[in-house]
Amino acid sequence: MQLSTHDLKQLDETRLGHLSWAALLALAAKLLADVKELHDRLNRTPGNSSQPPSTQKPWERAGAGGGEPEDDPEDPLVDLPEGRPGQPAPVQDTRPSRPAAPPEGPPRRPGRQPGTPGVSRTQALPVTAELIHAPEYCACCGASLGEEASSSAYTARYEVDVALSGNGMPGLVLTQTKHTYLECECACGHRTQAKPGRADAEDGWTVALTEWHLVGPMLVALICALWHMRLSRARIKLFLHDWLGLELGVATINQCIHETGRAVEPVVYGEILETVRDAALVYADETSWLEQGRLLWLWVFTCTTASLFVVGQRTKEVVEAILGKDFANWLMSDGYSVYREFDQRLRCLAHIVRKARGLVESLDPRANAFGIQVLDTLDDLMAAVYQARAAPPDVPLQTQFASRLDALFTACVCSAESEHAKTRALARELFYDWNSFWIVLEHPGFPLTNNEAYAARGISLVMPRP
Repeated sequence: MQLSTHDLKQLDETRLGHLSWAALLALAAKLLADVKELHDRLNRTPGNSSQPPSTQKPWERAGAGGGEPEDDPEDPLVDLPEGRPGQPAPVQDTRPSRPAAPPEGPPRRPGRQPGTPGVSRTQALPVTAELIHAPEYCACCGASLGEEASSSAYTARYEVDVALSGNGMPGLVLTQTKHTYLECECACGHRTQAKPGRADAEDGWTVALTEWHLVGPMLVALICALWHMRLSRARIKLFLHDWLGLELGVATINQCIHETGRAVEPVVYGEILETVRDAALVYADETSWLEQGRLLWLWVFTCTTASLFVVGQRTKEVVEAILGKDFANWLMSDGYSVYREFDQRLRCLAHIVRKARGLVESLDPRANAFGIQVLDTLDDLMAAVYQARAAPPDVPLQTQFASRLDALFTACVCSAESEHAKTRALARELFYDWNSFWIVLEHPGFPLTNNEAYAARGISLVMPRP
């Protein structure tokens, strides 16, 4: 770069007007070189440079269909169509479609095909425990089957699991339990077999819930925790092999994840959903989430006693399905427009502080001045809120900040049509959600940030205390 930040801060239209023609041409040549270099930087992608794939935006990695930034579009005052605000129209594929190949014979069923050799586990683990399962009652006459009943083992299965190492030592150990199932003969002559537990089929689920499973409950929980940390099935397989010495197939790991989803659904959409809806204050947030190259969103709704995660589209229907259309408690959120449907809403000040700091560092003098005004107001307001939490103020906070908020409101109105994009976006965001930002003046005990939602997702957006 030929011109430094220090140089650019000194340049404006007045300074340019005092330069000679030759000096203007020389300066223009420097600016042109810098602009070309900046364009080259903006055009760098993982496909044409050494940048890592993580530098690419999720909606760009997701292929056609696009996406949107985490917060609202630049101009929140513009009415956008329902669905995913700010998303560009999908690219139409004009290529001729390839004709589908005609089906040959009956459809192929999943799993091992008839006549093909089966594949069984090759890893042999030592058995650490054995459980015997015997039927309690005769399936024919209903008589009780005691220990005196004639019995024999007719089948068995192995269950691999993890357990705490014990003896007060941290860490996990691998266990393998052999489950043996007995067949008992009743006095009536009927032979009854003990069966592994199996849940009834449910609409919408193709995966079965059964005790006839290689992986035990604690190991399933570990697999799901690794999956929640965004590890792929293949990486989970590698982790289990390297750290526990356990060989599991990708299909088995995938089965564990899907079975867990079915098993916890009644809890998620029963107790957890009811707890979130009844909470006096709910923190909500959403972030991009890629599923097989498709851009979805990971939503989190959390309160003091529960956190609910939902993967789906970024639409108001998702919010209404979780909170309900009649949700009347307090909601802490960012600036996404769908949250404006709720009357009792708090806005996260950390987002505004971050954007105001960006304007303070801007080379545009008007943007710089607006950023300083916003940042100074928020810094003083937050300091007053912290003091009010310690001891009630002599003068209500609303009265203390009335004139400063009036001045900030006027500045927002003036900056709402600014040519500087970031200034215009911040001014309109403040203007559009004006009342939501200052609820804390009336209720100092309310939170200033949405950190609870970020913490639930394992993200920290900490706003330093003044």
